[in-house]
Amino acid sequence: MSTSAPLDPQTSGSTPTSEAPVAPNFELTLRKFWEKNAKVVYLSIATVIVVILAQGGLKYFRLAKEKEIAAAYAKATSSDQLRSFASQHPNHVLGAAAQLRLADEAYSAGRYAEAGQGYEKAAAVFKPGPFGGRALLGAALSKAMSGQTSDGETKLKQIADDANQPKIIRAEATYHRGMLALDAGRTEDAMKELDRVSTLDPMSSWAQRAMMARATLPAPAATSTLVPTTVKP
Repeated sequence: MSTSAPLDPQTSGSTPTSEAPVAPNFELTLRKFWEKNAKVVYLSIATVIVVILAQGGLKYFRLAKEKEIAAAYAKATSSDQLRSFASQHPNHVLGAAAQLRLADEAYSAGRYAEAGQGYEKAAAVFKPGPFGGRALLGAALSKAMSGQTSDGETKLKQIADDANQPKIIRAEATYHRGMLALDAGRTEDAMKELDRVSTLDPMSSWAQRAMMARATLPAPAATSTLVPTTVKP
């Protein structure tokens, strides 16, 4: 079947037909876009690079700072050096570690009020955990040893009942609470606390100490005069 030639509008006098759509020129479109938005694109790329470099630089700075703090802590051997370090890094875990060491020194020297303050500062930084619980124990015993026995026992009970604390910390708190009751002549209370130690952490040294102390106590119905026991952290 033959086809006729396309009509020429100038010669045929008819209305011209619509032209077929022209495929877009990708290179031309890209060039126009780039000419119009080059500055914005470059700025976006530069911003991303700056953010990446800043994050990397911040990480490097923090790492270097941590190494510097650790080195300074390692050099702090005397009480004065520890005190200076703790004051310079009050919210750092190593600053809290220095505070804990100073509190231990004060406790050993019988300066229980000073020790209690140091333990509380350390506990605020350490939070729940072995070191935080250790500091809380020190604060509680410092109160008990400074004459605030009731407050000390209350704090020890809070530690013993705190499920967020490690079981060995809870066991130690319960043991000391039992020994304080024993020192005060409250034999039944002492037996209850000493028995509880084994339920909290039966394999710990505190359970063994509690069993030894418990074995020296008379039967519940009996009464006797007990010799006070020195409580140490």
